[in-house]
Amino acid sequence: MTIKKTHAWRALMSGTATAMVFLAASASADSIRFWTTEEQPERLAKQQELAAQFEDASGHSVEVIPVTESDLGTRATAAFAAGDLPDVIYHTLQYALPWAEAGILDIDAATDIIEDLGEDTFAPGALNMAAMEDGFASVPVDGWTQMLVYRKDLFDEAGLDAPTSYEAVEAAIEALHNPPEMFGFVAATKVDENFMSQVLEHVFLANGVSPVGADGFQPLDEAATTEVLEFYKAITEASPPGELYWQQSRELYFAGKAAMIIWSPFILDELAGLRDSNPPTITGDPTSTELASKTGIVTNFSGPSNPDGAAWADIRYFGVTSDANTDVAMEFVNFSMEDGYLQTLSIAPEGKFPVRKGTAENASEFAEGWAKLDVGVDRKAPLADLYSQEMIDEIVGGLNVAQRWGVAEGQLSLASKLVNSQVINRLVREYMDGERDASATVAALNEELAKIN
Repeated sequence: MTIKKTHAWRALMSGTATAMVFLAASASADSIRFWTTEEQPERLAKQQELAAQFEDASGHSVEVIPVTESDLGTRATAAFAAGDLPDVIYHTLQYALPWAEAGILDIDAATDIIEDLGEDTFAPGALNMAAMEDGFASVPVDGWTQMLVYRKDLFDEAGLDAPTSYEAVEAAIEALHNPPEMFGFVAATKVDENFMSQVLEHVFLANGVSPVGADGFQPLDEAATTEVLEFYKAITEASPPGELYWQQSRELYFAGKAAMIIWSPFILDELAGLRDSNPPTITGDPTSTELASKTGIVTNFSGPSNPDGAAWADIRYFGVTSDANTDVAMEFVNFSMEDGYLQTLSIAPEGKFPVRKGTAENASEFAEGWAKLDVGVDRKAPLADLYSQEMIDEIVGGLNVAQRWGVAEGQLSLASKLVNSQVINRLVREYMDGERDASATVAALNEELAKIN
């Protein structure tokens, strides 16, 4: 193997030879610090198990340090200023590029890890979000894609195509909307909920519309944005009245009163009756898997101006820091993404889709293993026992085309400000309420968003 840097671990061979080298090196074992935002007790325990497995394999120890996600940015900045960063940070997408540009992350280390594991074994969308001119800011670990959840049984009975496009969704609404027994959709309409922001970004992305370009804010295209507005009005008109967000979406779908909703994959275990606090109520048995068996999902969905469509995704990363004991930090990340990868995903399988489906030797190893990991709270079962292989493939495949506003343009920070301002939520809601027409709404969006920087 060619060693591109002095990182000793890159010379290690796989299998028994690796274990022997690790054991031989144990006399000079080191300890590293690992910051994680997965601080819930059960998830923390899983990560401590991973650290113990790594210590058994390498002789190096890992101190797992929980950090509240909302505090991560300020803590990392303060630690960087003090020269006291941890060795590895598990972090959200929003920090990847800014931290790399600020010098907090070691780009060479992340790039070497990805190349060693095999760049082509990673989901392209997850890699693209961390791509820089000279490599990658961080190593993609896991992610989830927002899903259009639908009653596949009703679609099949009505001869409807899966809701993979604006057109298909509207056709399904026309065929299935029959309130109050069945609502065609449950859209997000509560302006001050982040849920509406996520759903709207997904719908805008599906039609290829973004408010950011390489130079910052870019005016929304009127024709394509009008298509977005008209589509969102159509799904809102097929929804119940009121201020709707994730709660009503789940309740109505679980009661068998909604044909389609948009939700995160954290609904998958609840949908199958594995969580007593949020049971399906479509039957008299709250533990029934009947509704799960009648459900289909779509991750990549398209509008008329963007036939390729898009999947809205949340990706998490391992960052090796500039203060790290680099060789050991890289060993730990490599282990967590290879021999220990299923342990990494087992922290919360329903929301941690594998960004690596497999290895060069077995292209589906991790996707297959992930589908066999138990999900649920009050009862446990693998996703593969609850959902079809076709649905499992759709879940994992969404990461191949994962997108977010501003990532490709290097403007994720600005995009986040635009989303968090809730200007888009408010003006879209006013359009739906008839306060202005589509053309005037596009103009108002452009005027208000241009003020944010």
